[in-house]
Amino acid sequence: MIEIAGGDWRAALLPARGGALAALSHAGHDVLAPLPTGADPNDHWAGAFLMLPWTNRLDQGRLPHPGGIARFPCNRVAERTALHGLSREHPWQVESAERHRAVLSQRIDIAPFRYAARMEVTLARGFSLALTVTNEGVDGMPFGTGWHPFFMRPPGTRLSFRATGAMERDARNLPVAVLPSNGIDGGEDAFAGADTHFTGWDGTARLELGARCFVLRGEGAWSRNLQVFAPRGAGVICAEPVSHVPDVANRPGFAPLGDVRRLVRGAAIAGGVVLLPLA
Repeated sequence: MIEIAGGDWRAALLPARGGALAALSHAGHDVLAPLPTGADPNDHWAGAFLMLPWTNRLDQGRLPHPGGIARFPCNRVAERTALHGLSREHPWQVESAERHRAVLSQRIDIAPFRYAARMEVTLARGFSLALTVTNEGVDGMPFGTGWHPFFMRPPGTRLSFRATGAMERDARNLPVAVLPSNGIDGGEDAFAGADTHFTGWDGTARLELGARCFVLRGEGAWSRNLQVFAPRGAGVICAEPVSHVPDVANRPGFAPLGDVRRLVRGAAIAGGVVLLPLA
């Protein structure tokens, strides 16, 4: 575990566990639900993890690419989908660790993907995470990235953001249509039970976590699409800045709303998130 601190922020990262955040707090209060000691972040609604080289679901684990069609294991067995990419299941290396900043890197060679990823986490007035992924494989590979935080959800939690559309989903949580939407502005009545992808996001969201309030800002590839996951009765809410619509590699009709990036060898996709406290 790597622990860093800056301003009123404290964070703990797990390089060997997919580079996940095990904890994030501000002024002594948990912002993310803390991961239990020794727990696998992929098996708990806690902390936060990165999603790459795709986000959300791939139908049947199917991914068209320049050399054909790849099939990845369906880790969401009941839905027959491959969920949240590859990188969270593999270790990251520590490039540097300072008092308020950590840089981690990862190289993946799992056919047909070959890529290098770099993550930088900085704590100052706010929490900042920047991710860059470079294609080291064949030209035209489809890439997508995102961040999956499990924010605390105390009584009185509210979420507010603007968007232009919301994806309608089928019984397997895969997109089937886009409906007009202004986003979300409210508490439990507005978001409870959501597992919804929003398009045309304006890149900012306001999170009122009980008595504490933050603004979340997506940057780069993470500034136009937002996934909201708020299971009923759970103590967490997820506002996930991502680069593309779920399963868009298999549903090209949704590409104008948020497509994967088809990177030539040596090209990169970059996204980031900033979390700032509000008085």
